[in-house]
Amino acid sequence: MFISELTTERLVLRPWPAEEAAAVVAGERRPHWAADFPAGGDRVIAGIIAGDPDRPHGHRLIVERETGLTVGAIGLKWPPTDGAVEFGYGIAPSRRCRGYTTEAVRALVAFARTVPGVAEVFATVDPANVPSVRVLEKAGLRRAGTVDSDEGLLHRYVAG
Repeated sequence: MFISELTTERLVLRPWPAEEAAAVVAGERRPHWAADFPAGGDRVIAGIIAGDPDRPHGHRLIVERETGLTVGAIGLKWPPTDGAVEFGYGIAPSRRCRGYTTEAVRALVAFARTVPGVAEVFATVDPANVPSVRVLEKAGLRRAGTVDSDEGLLHRYVAG
């Protein structure tokens, strides 16, 4: 699967290169990363990418257009299962409350809906994570039940 760059008003969602994932795993710092990037979730995803760099993945870095700094990550959990693809995201604490995550979610969902074979785009979230629930709702997703997971009972949000 070819991963294209997605551009929004304030962000660029760039494909996550294997060498940057390897840098995250190695604990290196890159000058074009925000001071508080990567976070724990980013390290997990970087480990997946670095562990199998030739396997297609749907992960992108969130780059702030104004500064050129990487401020988070967002990605599709590839490949889709029965026409449904899940996505996840994270934004550096220094860039929260600016609408960046909602902007990135809208762009990724719009892209995912154009991928052949994808009939549904969804995310799961801990209902106690109120900021993430708000992001999904602002991005136009609607709650569609619950999912029992290793993390407990999660709410499932589906793109309309």
